[in-house]
Amino acid sequence: MRLPRPRSLAGQLFAMQVVLVAAVVAGCALFTYLNDREQAETSARKQVTATARTIADSPSVREAIASSDPSARLQPYAERVRRDTGVTFVTIMDPDGIRWTHPAPDRIGRRFVGHIGPALRGETFHETYTGTLGPSVRVVTPIRDGGRIVGLVSAGIAVEKISAEVRGQMAVLLSVAGGALVLGGLGTYVINARLRRHTHGMNAAELSRMHDYHQAVLHAVREGLVMLDGQRRIALINDGARELLGLTGSDVVGRNVAELGLPAPLTGVLLASEPRVDEVHLTDDRVVVVNTSPVSGGERCGTVVTLRDHTELQALTGELDSVRGFAEALRSQAHEAANRLHTVVSLIELGREREAAEFATAELELAQALTDQVVAAVAEPVLSALLLGKAAQANERGVELVLTDDSSVDDGLLPPDLPARDLVTVLGNLIDNALDAVTDGTHDDTHDGTHGEGGRSPRVTVTVRADRHELLLRVADSGPGIEPHAAEEVFRRGWSTKAAGPSGRGLGLALVRQTVRRHGGTVALDRAATGGAEFTVRLPLRAAEVTA
Repeated sequence: MRLPRPRSLAGQLFAMQVVLVAAVVAGCALFTYLNDREQAETSARKQVTATARTIADSPSVREAIASSDPSARLQPYAERVRRDTGVTFVTIMDPDGIRWTHPAPDRIGRRFVGHIGPALRGETFHETYTGTLGPSVRVVTPIRDGGRIVGLVSAGIAVEKISAEVRGQMAVLLSVAGGALVLGGLGTYVINARLRRHTHGMNAAELSRMHDYHQAVLHAVREGLVMLDGQRRIALINDGARELLGLTGSDVVGRNVAELGLPAPLTGVLLASEPRVDEVHLTDDRVVVVNTSPVSGGERCGTVVTLRDHTELQALTGELDSVRGFAEALRSQAHEAANRLHTVVSLIELGREREAAEFATAELELAQALTDQVVAAVAEPVLSALLLGKAAQANERGVELVLTDDSSVDDGLLPPDLPARDLVTVLGNLIDNALDAVTDGTHDDTHDGTHGEGGRSPRVTVTVRADRHELLLRVADSGPGIEPHAAEEVFRRGWSTKAAGPSGRGLGLALVRQTVRRHGGTVALDRAATGGAEFTVRLPLRAAEVTA
């Protein structure tokens, strides 16, 4: 047997609110009924008291009592007063309680039904009593003549008359209460219908479970997730997004994106209203891929932003590019070696053994000279391997790569907290940028560059020097250089002199600056002595971690 599904949260609230409104209306109606009845009885007592006191103070009444036939004179007077005041009865009697007047003339001369003791003591009192005309609210007061009680007067209003008046008021009250109940029910229904739409008909347990899942997912996913409201304020951010964007503190939620201090291009993407797909952006120490998707619904529109960390992937891509370059260099060297070997073999076959030996010796000395120079100056294996590979690439592109005489890096001088991967990123991108600058002005898809200039011998000069406190990397080229106004722009992601191309263009120099900043260093752009651009990177080395 399938158990019935619990009512939705909106349904439960609707039922509770209807019961609450009904209880409030019923309570107000009961209070008003009791209050009106009490007020009606109080008003009746005041009315009959005023009537009785007025009759008791009338001189004509005292004169009639002193006459030989009081009833003959008092009965018409009492009836006239009864009709004019609207009371049920006016009874005037002697001190013994024998009636002189009564609405029913046949009861004149009989004893008054009720209490008269307090009145005989000179008091005016009231009571609810059942007499010959039924239950009534009555007042009995003495009639004085020269300080002597010569008679009593009682005026009263029937309880039924009071009840009839209260019933009339209750009819109006019930009409108002019914209207309030209907309006309250309709208002409650409208509000809960809207709540039902917003909660999608889920009950409290389902909403609680969804909230728990929501929190678990936010903290579990490693990708960054940011939700912005219609005013571009952060409505929600998970731990991954805080880490990727470098945001700390609990006051992030509710702040505008423009106030977070993020890089301008990334801020522009988050503020944009159109969707963005797989855009690569740089923070101070991360490479992130950003996707944005506008959300429409409810009263405001917002944006969902997802962030993926591509820092490691970008570094691996750089290493892959370096390995690919090394492979190309080896292929080129193998091709050149095969050509030289064929030349030597052909000279020997022609009987020119001496020329063959001289040619082979000269080529060997030329190839070994650069290797000996690099290995002697740069004992750090990663840097020396990178320089040899880039030298082979430069040679294939017709560019002379020169290592300055003052270059010197001893093996083991670099500290463990300066990874070889970062050295490849910095020096490799700077050399690639320089090679692009001195060649024909075309650049590969992953590096910035400047156009080469015809009529000048293409050369790239590299300086690599380290002491106990600092690592200096300087790369200069003989290209056309960079205009002063673009000196800062070259380090911005996406800057390039190339035509539009694949996504990811213009990351080379941006990655250089990001890596340098991560290690607390500096990167500067100047004009080289050869007329081209000169990039100088200085990375601090902690002396406690190095050995001379």
